[in-house]
Amino acid sequence: MTDPAPVDGEPNAVPTAPVPPVEAPEAPPAKLWDRMRDDPQYAPEHLALEAVRRLGPEAAQWAARERALRPDAPPEHLADRAVRKFVNHARLSGAVSGAAGLPGAVIDVGVLAWTQARLVLHVAAAYGVDPAHPDRATDLLVLQRVHKVAETARLALGVAAGRERAGALFGSAGDRALGRVMLQLGVRLARMAGVRAAKRMFAKVVPGAAIVLGTWANSSATKELADRTRALYRAAGPRQLPGPRQP
Repeated sequence: MTDPAPVDGEPNAVPTAPVPPVEAPEAPPAKLWDRMRDDPQYAPEHLALEAVRRLGPEAAQWAARERALRPDAPPEHLADRAVRKFVNHARLSGAVSGAAGLPGAVIDVGVLAWTQARLVLHVAAAYGVDPAHPDRATDLLVLQRVHKVAETARLALGVAAGRERAGALFGSAGDRALGRVMLQLGVRLARMAGVRAAKRMFAKVVPGAAIVLGTWANSSATKELADRTRALYRAAGPRQLPGPRQP
């Protein structure tokens, strides 16, 4: 069997298979929930690390696809699209939430924090910043006000990564009081997601109380995060990614 002859003197083109879309979970994966439950003190750091690993490639592929479809679209236009999409996701998650009690409240804030991480990584990609680079985990923690400065965020991420590896080697501690763990986890995730009044979150635990993370609370916190994110990456602009850190 012979190859087809080149057309108009051009070399044979080698067909390339289309890159399959990256499937990113809409909510924190089960293994991440286990990790955060076993180490609630560092729940935001675990979520940030996993978000960059799982959601960064999705954001990069989205930005590449958008630029291919709209080559003249400025970064602001792509950022607008990302913000609208994930503010709507946050609003929807608040509207449809129905799980009761403390576990339900924790799930609410965990899903919201995960959605907000998707927003940050997509906005980074819109401005030409690599959303899958490990430094994005630091950005997440500072933008979501878990840490005030990048230095302390990086330190906490290093601790969380070490505890993650230790947990994989030695297993999780299963003798903690579940209620206390869930309470600590919920508070940490609520702060990460911008739900500043913890009593609002835990009103969901009280029979007859209104559902806390409703449409307004979710979208408001997410819009504020979007404004901070755009300011950060707009000021930085497209930049050369740093090389591997020296040991």
